[in-house]
Amino acid sequence: MSFDDQGTRHGRRWGAAVVVLAGAVAAGGVALYVGKGGDGTAVPVPTATPRAAAAAPSAALPSDVPSALPSLLARPVIRPEQAFPEQHVRLEDGSRFERVDLATTTQCARGMSQELAAVVQQGAGCVRLTAALFTDVDRRSQITLTVVSFKRAEDMGLVFGMASTDPVTYQTVSLDPPPSAGLPTVPPGSAGAFRRLATVRSVVFANGQWGDGAETREAELTEETEGLLRHVNDTVVAYEKSL
Repeated sequence: MSFDDQGTRHGRRWGAAVVVLAGAVAAGGVALYVGKGGDGTAVPVPTATPRAAAAAPSAALPSDVPSALPSLLARPVIRPEQAFPEQHVRLEDGSRFERVDLATTTQCARGMSQELAAVVQQGAGCVRLTAALFTDVDRRSQITLTVVSFKRAEDMGLVFGMASTDPVTYQTVSLDPPPSAGLPTVPPGSAGAFRRLATVRSVVFANGQWGDGAETREAELTEETEGLLRHVNDTVVAYEKSL
């Protein structure tokens, strides 16, 4: 299957112009836990009401941006099979996860909240959005990792800044598991964990929830979510730095 927008992904909030990639089998809701600010510190998640995108704060590039920024920005954005090359992931701490769904679109607004899409539209735009749904070996957690890639580094900074300030309002959409995955759909409004990291060209979002919508074992869910986020972010960074 090609990666053009010619397929259909029927999830809770994914639109119809999204391709489900061949070879993938496969949560929804919003996170109510604590997100991380741009400096890595925890910030409380507010009871968010949509704010005007024009109020978006400026955000600097990550401190580890390579000096060869112009050449990095000239590279093609990371493709789905490069962002999520493994169906089975084993992290350094020994925890294991299975990728049970994979979807991509160049119409990035279909995979994010309206408020986040409005921020993206202020700049030169998003080139591609790719999301993958993972579950742990016990098939309890459902963690959606989303890579949003931009034409300009400053647009990445703006999006990262807004999502760090208010991770509930400025969020990407979690994938619902397809029937073939044998996983439940997370009840709407269930608690979860939002995290994000930035690279030169992309912002990597992680939305973690328990499949049954439980609000318990928050620390365990957060650890799984952050572990997968670091793994995917490292993959994107390695691609951007490769020559």
